[in-house]
Amino acid sequence: MTLPERMKFGIFMAPFHWLGDNPTLALERDLETIQWLDSLGFDEAWIGEHHSAGWETISSPEIFIGIAAERTKHIKLGTGVASLPYHHPLMVANRMVLLDHLTRGRVMLGVGPGALVSDAYQLGIDPPTQRPRMDESIGVIKRLLTETDPITHSSDWFTLKEALLHLRPYTQPHFPIAVAAAQSPSGMVAAGKHGLGVLSVSVIRGGSVSSNLGDFWKIAEETAEEHKQTVDRNEWRIVLHVHLADSKKDAIEQVRERSAAYQYDYFHQTMGMPFDYEGPKEKIVDYMTQNGAWCVGTPDDLIAKIHELNEQSGGFGGFMIQATEWGTREQVLHSYELIARYVMPHFQGSLTNLQTSQKWSEDHREELQSLKNVSIEKAMSQYKRN
Repeated sequence: MTLPERMKFGIFMAPFHWLGDNPTLALERDLETIQWLDSLGFDEAWIGEHHSAGWETISSPEIFIGIAAERTKHIKLGTGVASLPYHHPLMVANRMVLLDHLTRGRVMLGVGPGALVSDAYQLGIDPPTQRPRMDESIGVIKRLLTETDPITHSSDWFTLKEALLHLRPYTQPHFPIAVAAAQSPSGMVAAGKHGLGVLSVSVIRGGSVSSNLGDFWKIAEETAEEHKQTVDRNEWRIVLHVHLADSKKDAIEQVRERSAAYQYDYFHQTMGMPFDYEGPKEKIVDYMTQNGAWCVGTPDDLIAKIHELNEQSGGFGGFMIQATEWGTREQVLHSYELIARYVMPHFQGSLTNLQTSQKWSEDHREELQSLKNVSIEKAMSQYKRN
């Protein structure tokens, strides 16, 4: 599959913050990170919604986006993702339309069923109902965004009575919508059924990058055909853990301690996710990098990884970095800078004419140098005559 002419780059910010870290200052760093990405030319930032377990501390991505929008100029900001079973669909649509106007079209709606079972438990929601409720909510939200007649809808968990958005979306026909696809095919099914984009976040759950990314996309395509919808690979975003440094050795050493705590202490010990690894904690980064689940290394390593993912998937349109704080503040910001300077141009066409121009000059250097020498000799000759 040919890569897009201009691949989108961004981050997927849960966020993840260590217990013991001042949460107020951590949230401020999150905002500063998005400002840094905006200045570097990143395209997107997706902000998570979580309500428990201590690490992922943003409970309302919409409020966070409102603050981040005031501090940035160009970067698009999305919910990554809004847990639809936790909210009335009318409220989700209304909040996003308001943000769409306030940001002049810089928002995106990422949706999912809710990632943390502990969130659903506290809300009294039975986990098996979450995915069907997400699907139902997506259908209603799309109707609210596109229809101009009042909508009545009765469900076992929400009701609409002649409901109508009194603000139409600023973006026409509406802002981009993407579905999270993680550990089950339901995300791809929902994307196909409703003709939406996809946020593939399964690679952040541990283990290795799935080799069946292409098979997952086929689910979206087949479902779209069944429901007379279309899905676009350019609206498929793949999320991966990335940390870059000036050498691979430096990159691995910078994140050795904190990446292990992230994977083992949070995902395994706190969340109870299985982790097929029996070695020492300090070697987790080596294990995850070697099996392809993470990309820890240099810009060249990430360029190769994106090409690999393109081959595995059959083609996608956006590459999102899972935002973490595995290194020092300076190391994390430098990693993003390396991506912007040396990786993004490789996939966004900004080097093509520069490389062509350099090659043309190199190929014609003798001819050009000869013309230069003739010009100098002529000027010297005229000077001597005068």
